Amino acid sequence: MKPINVGLLGLGTVGGGTLTVLRRNQAEIARRAGRQIRVTHAAVRNVERAHAKYAAEGLTITDDAESVVDHPDIDIVVELIGGISPAKELVLAAIDNGKHVVTANKALIAKYGNEIFARAQERGVMVAFEAAVGGGIPIIKAIREGLTANRIEWLAGIINGTCNFILSKMRDEGRAFDDVLREAQDKGFAEADPTFDIEGIDAAHKIAILSAIAFGVPMQFDAAHIEGISRLEAADIRYAEELGYRVKLLGITKRHADGIELRVHPTLIPARRLIANVEGVMNAVLVKGDAVGATLYYGAGAGAEPTASAVVADLVDVTRLHTADPNHRVPHLAFQPDQLADLKVLPIEEVVSAAYLRMRALDRPGVLADVTRILADQGISIEAVIQKAPAEGEDRADVVMLLHPAKERAVNEAIARIEALDSIDGRVVRLRMEALNG
Repeated sequence: MKPINVGLLGLGTVGGGTLTVLRRNQAEIARRAGRQIRVTHAAVRNVERAHAKYAAEGLTITDDAESVVDHPDIDIVVELIGGISPAKELVLAAIDNGKHVVTANKALIAKYGNEIFARAQERGVMVAFEAAVGGGIPIIKAIREGLTANRIEWLAGIINGTCNFILSKMRDEGRAFDDVLREAQDKGFAEADPTFDIEGIDAAHKIAILSAIAFGVPMQFDAAHIEGISRLEAADIRYAEELGYRVKLLGITKRHADGIELRVHPTLIPARRLIANVEGVMNAVLVKGDAVGATLYYGAGAGAEPTASAVVADLVDVTRLHTADPNHRVPHLAFQPDQLADLKVLPIEEVVSAAYLRMRALDRPGVLADVTRILADQGISIEAVIQKAPAEGEDRADVVMLLHPAKERAVNEAIARIEALDSIDGRVVRLRMEALNG
C-alpha cells in the first residue's frame, strides 16, 4: 500500500523527537497503521543545522514552510512551530489544500480551534491535536473515545509541569517562589520569560480544549477565569500542609444545567488524593464520568519523546482513517459538529467552592468574633481555624480559616469587609479548595 507522506513544520524539541520516534519505531508503527508513515519534507529556520542533525535519504529540508504546505505529494502536515502566527495561516492553508493536520499547538487550538475545525469539516480533512494537552498522556483520546459512553461531569488537571515543579519545591524545601523559579529556569523547566506558565495561561489553553471535548461545546478560552502562582507565598503552602492539604495549580471544568465552570487557579486538594501526590514536572488529569466514576491519567506532560509519542499516535490515527468517509470519523470535539451544546461559561462570581483564608490579625479579644460575624452575614460557615501565636515582640499573628463551599460573590464581599477592619493588616489571602473525591 502507498506510504503516507508527512511534512513537518518545525524540527525543534518536539519535531526532532517526532522524527526520531518515527525512524526508530518505523516497523512497529507501520504494523499498527497498516502502511508506512514517512517524513519526506521538513521546514526549519536553520537549514544547515537541521541538515547536520537529521539529514537522510528521502528527506528534503527547507526554510520555506509554504512549499511544504503546498507540496502535492504530502498527505499530512504536522505543525510544531507553536504560537499563533504563522502557525494559523499555515494550518489553514494545509486544510485548504486538502491535507490532514496534526498539531501540538495548544494556544492555536484553544483560541482558533472553532475556525480551524469548521474549515476542516468543509474540506473533509482531519485535524488531530492529542499532543496539545498533557504531552505523552493520551487524555484527549481517552475523553473523546474511551469515555464516549459517559456523561462527563467534571475534570481537573495538573497540566503545567513548570508550575507543578515550583509548587513541589516550595512545599518540600520551604523556599520562596522567586527562588524556585530561578532554579526551574536554570534546569530548563521554565522559559526565560515564564509568564505563560506561571500566570496560568498555558494551563488555561489546555483546560479550554479539554472542556470543549468533555462537554461537546465550542472552544471558549476567552471566557476562562485565570490565576497563576506568582503571588503564592511559602507560608500558605506550609499552612495547607498542616491542615492536610496540598496546593496545586489546577485547570478545572464542571458541567451545570445552566453553564460550565472553566477556571485555572492554585487549589488546595486533600493530601490523600492521588492527584495531590503528583510531583515535579509530571502531569495528571482526573475525569469524572457518570458511568465509570473518577479516572486518573498520569504521565510526562512535556519533553521531546513523550510529546512525540502523542504526535505519532495522531499520525497513525489519521493514516488509518485517511480514506474513510469524513462523516464517519471521530469528531474533532467528540460530538457531531451539528450537535455541539450552547452552554455558556459561568462567571467566576457564580462558582461555588470551598476556600482557604489567611489574614494578619491583631491579637486581642473580639477580633475573631468580628471575622466570623462577617462570614455569617454572607451565609458562609467555617470548617476549621488555626490561630498562630504572635512572634516575640509583635501584637499581630496569622489566622487561617477553611470555609465550607459558598458562592464566590459572597466570599469576595466577606473578604472586602474583613480587610476593612482596623484589626486586620493588609490583604486577605484566599485560595480555593476542591475535594476531588469523585
